[in-house]
Amino acid sequence: MADHRHAGRVGGHDGLNGGGARVLVVDDEPGVRSALRRGLSAEGMEITLAEEGTEALKLASTGSFDVVVLDVILPGLSGYRVLERLRARGVGTPVLMISAKDGEVDQADGLDLGADGYLVKPFSFLVLAAQVRALARRGETARQDDLHVGDLEIDRSAREVRWAGELVGLSPREYELLVALAEHPETVVTKEELLRAVWGREQGATRNVVEVYIGYLRRKLAAVGAGHVVQTVRGHGYRVGDEQA
Repeated sequence: MADHRHAGRVGGHDGLNGGGARVLVVDDEPGVRSALRRGLSAEGMEITLAEEGTEALKLASTGSFDVVVLDVILPGLSGYRVLERLRARGVGTPVLMISAKDGEVDQADGLDLGADGYLVKPFSFLVLAAQVRALARRGETARQDDLHVGDLEIDRSAREVRWAGELVGLSPREYELLVALAEHPETVVTKEELLRAVWGREQGATRNVVEVYIGYLRRKLAAVGAGHVVQTVRGHGYRVGDEQA
């Protein structure tokens, strides 16, 4: 890629402010993957790469990304099919499609399938980065909606948790901890990440307090038959899942 201070085609990019977004980049061209990884990482984003459609669908289906940058022409499943299956599974992660196909019909097809944007190669990295940031912000707003993991339902507006329709009484801290896990179903969240998400910069908060509140949360979920929902991944952290061990 070109100097980070100058906009250009991919690859060349401008050093823009942005950060924290988790982005899945899917493209079968190694040069494009490498350029986007370097450029978006320089914006402070966390980048995961995939080079074919089946792998992309598996990763994106976890719902653990803020934005997916998805090429149309891929080995295995095409970008169109990946997008179609994601939306059919209820995965609402914002998707920015990229393609060398610049026809109006191609762009319309992508948007009709549920894409949130469409860029034609070669594109300005400046424009792509701006769109990724905008989609990440849109995704953050969307995450204020209800969360569902199997029979677990989290109503964010009412700050209520239900399991199979039964209300689960949680303290504010237990609620925030569950939300931090449920935002990324079937994905391991470390104690450090939970500490930052739930306790922030609170003095005196340590990894031990995470363990204590995980215990509180599990006991309350177990009381309604959902003790298996919060799972320990030894040596790594915790995850929320619907399958019983």
